[in-house]
Amino acid sequence: MTAVGIVSPLGLGVAENENALREACDCVTEVTAFDTTKCRCKSAGRVGKMTDGEFGMTKGLHRASRMMIGATREALRADEAFAPEFMIIGTTSGGMSFGEQFYRAQVERRRPKERARWLANYQPQKPALDAMEAGGFRVPVQIIANACASGSNAIGHAFRLVRSGKYRRVLCGGYDAISELVFVGFDSLQAATTDKVRPFDKARSGLVLGEGAAVLALEDFETAQLRGATILAEVTGYGISTDNHHLTQPHPSGIGPEMAMRRALEDAALSPGEVDYINAHGTATPFNDASEGAAIAKIFGARVPVSSTKGMMGHSLGAAGAIEAVFSVLALRGQFLPPNINYREPDPAWELNIVANAARTARVGCVVSNSFGFGGTNASVVIEEAWE
Repeated sequence: MTAVGIVSPLGLGVAENENALREACDCVTEVTAFDTTKCRCKSAGRVGKMTDGEFGMTKGLHRASRMMIGATREALRADEAFAPEFMIIGTTSGGMSFGEQFYRAQVERRRPKERARWLANYQPQKPALDAMEAGGFRVPVQIIANACASGSNAIGHAFRLVRSGKYRRVLCGGYDAISELVFVGFDSLQAATTDKVRPFDKARSGLVLGEGAAVLALEDFETAQLRGATILAEVTGYGISTDNHHLTQPHPSGIGPEMAMRRALEDAALSPGEVDYINAHGTATPFNDASEGAAIAKIFGARVPVSSTKGMMGHSLGAAGAIEAVFSVLALRGQFLPPNINYREPDPAWELNIVANAARTARVGCVVSNSFGFGGTNASVVIEEAWE
């Protein structure tokens, strides 16, 4: 991994995101972009103002495109010699808000002049294409839409393509932008909370949505070394599973997350004792945290520090795995553990070493980053310090 770029509710760019992680910032705020009076939940993690220039483009572009452009530009500026051969991006919502506008116009029998633009920007590959245009390159792009595991799946798939020798350099990551349709959907499922987001807390009551984009530049080690690239970290393992239990609920035994983590460790040729930190999926819903908590406790016990950063910025869906992979890289580079904020009381169902409420200084050489989604889709990525 030779470069990363990120846009999230914690900030625009790597530096702002690392500062917010270290300071345990709560970046969940009231939603003002659309009417939430009929919703139980009224808050979300929103990306701040993206001005034209470094972190934006023309006003006609969707928020998702602007976020992807910002993240991609940052990564390519960090490693100007990185020339992507392929791009793999995970997402769930795509340009959903343009779809909302088109649907409402159809129902109301209006034919506004914006209809063509809404349709042109609706496709999930559009933000990736806009990012390529802004970055001055053009390569094949693959979109992975696999619920909330999408971002991690994109990284894992890119890792396997590079390791196989099919490609030397792949730009991968994920994006999602909050839309009213998805927001109301989670509220209707009663998965969203009216309280603070409290991952792994006994009194956890649900998630709030977030948004953002993150991209990571993956390159085979020998090529990166030969050109003198700065190697930030290495992806060394990837594991997936599908537990096929329920449309929106994980299997309560934790078998899905357990299999994904064990397969990732096996792929990396590591034992559980060699892991220094787990960046958990940790949505703060009763079912997800019960399943993931049981799996982590079974494999790692209470030795390995665990945190979910979703309390700080909400759940960014298809972007979550990519954003949290960048957070994992920041933990490795900065030798600290990101905090699990709003944590008050441990759940007696399992014993975990939660990084409660404040970042910790720690020796971090190996991280497992988890992403688990609706339908029982599970993905874990192992990221290690760069070997010199």
